[in-house]
Amino acid sequence: MKHHRNKQKSGQTMVEYIIVVVIIALAAIAIFGVFGDTIRGKMSGAVEEIGGDTAAADAATSTASEQYLKDL
Repeated sequence: MKHHRNKQKSGQTMVEYIIVVVIIALAAIAIFGVFGDTIRGKMSGAVEEIGGDTAAADAATSTASEQYLKDL
């Protein structure tokens, strides 16, 4: 009978981990949605500084990438 309880507890623990992961993922998506423009601007600046490629920075801040992220 003990074996059955351990299996049930293991399943319950797995469900709790999945719920926590889903909550963290939703929070990350919400934060990125709110601060997306700022993050995109900072990333484009970093890309330009590291690689010296302004085309990559322009592509990262284009309205097409903004619309893609909003559609997510």
